[in-house]
Amino acid sequence: MQTETPHPRPSAAIWAGIACLIAGYVLSQFYRAFLAVLTPVLKADLGAGAEDLATASSLWFLAFAAMQVPVGIALDRLGPRRTAAALLMVGALGAAVFAMAATPFGLQLAMALIGVGCAPVLMSGYYIFARSFPPALFGTLAGAMVGLGNLGNIGASLPLSLAVEAFGWRATVWGLAAVTAAIAALVAVLVRDPARVEAQARGSLLDLLRMRQLWPIFVMMMLCYAPVAALRGLWVGPYYLDVFGATPAEIGRVTLWMGMAMVAGSFAYGPLERVLKSRKRLILGGNLIALVALLGLWALPLAGGWVTLALLVLFGFAGTSFPMVIAHGRAFLPAHLTGRGVTLLNLFGIGAVGVAQSFTGQISASVPPTPPEAPYAAIFLFFAVTLAIALAIYAMAEDRTD
Repeated sequence: MQTETPHPRPSAAIWAGIACLIAGYVLSQFYRAFLAVLTPVLKADLGAGAEDLATASSLWFLAFAAMQVPVGIALDRLGPRRTAAALLMVGALGAAVFAMAATPFGLQLAMALIGVGCAPVLMSGYYIFARSFPPALFGTLAGAMVGLGNLGNIGASLPLSLAVEAFGWRATVWGLAAVTAAIAALVAVLVRDPARVEAQARGSLLDLLRMRQLWPIFVMMMLCYAPVAALRGLWVGPYYLDVFGATPAEIGRVTLWMGMAMVAGSFAYGPLERVLKSRKRLILGGNLIALVALLGLWALPLAGGWVTLALLVLFGFAGTSFPMVIAHGRAFLPAHLTGRGVTLLNLFGIGAVGVAQSFTGQISASVPPTPPEAPYAAIFLFFAVTLAIALAIYAMAEDRTD
């Protein structure tokens, strides 16, 4: 028999801590997306090609994913304050390593450290939402945190390209290291841990993996976030550079539009859930739109101009369903496994991005660039096929709202 913590009105102190975690998540979104804009300068200064950067991006996501199980245990046992503050300092160290990198390997090591540092931030916020707010608000709050965090996507677009032009990429990343360390300190001071769940029942990840209701949700988590994270996080930059000869500023503008679409999409999913009164139908519909946009990019890789930009914007808007997928899975979780449950769901989503980035790096290296759009058309098709598979499996999921 377990006792649920009641949900009193959240205090200003709780909101201050959440604000710090949101700031950390803005950085998390920034770091996973900034390689697209840095592609030209890293290629010129360090000789880092598309495959090198794909490996670096992959390591960010794989390190992030590998940390999800220990992060989940730490959230349930230590709470979000100590968990997020300690690991964010590792992220600050990773940014410093990036700023000092002299080879592509240095970039890859740095991205792995940054991935470790970013691993607890979103899940710490989700843990507080699940333990301190009414369950019916979880999907909306989760989407809002991702929407605000996606401001990092916007920062890692035109603003980043302007900063690099003004200060150089090394000085810019040193500044990011300092900001990351400052946010870690604020998290340590301001985040308030929710009351722990008192439960006689014990549980583990195996208990969660045995829940058949979660299986199709795991599959959707694996395959719905990877396309938008991989394209925005890396492949938009090399695609525009190799196919359209875009400048860093032009790549910055394209990624800015896509990032703004992802912000809007993250905020839209919560209200749409209340309109449709079904998480499953909303997730299916949103990802079907994302699939259509991916097929458009595959069929028209040379379109350029407003056509390609519109497809990327549509894809960014519709492809941000993963907070709602986590909300769908969270509705099945027992309270005493909340931390491990939400981080397990996140592991499936983030880990799949790391695997996908590694695989798409191999696609880029193995498909002859004659014509130059061929490797990118193959990447678009790969993500379209995997998303279609996810939709087919997720269609069998049990719907549940709070």
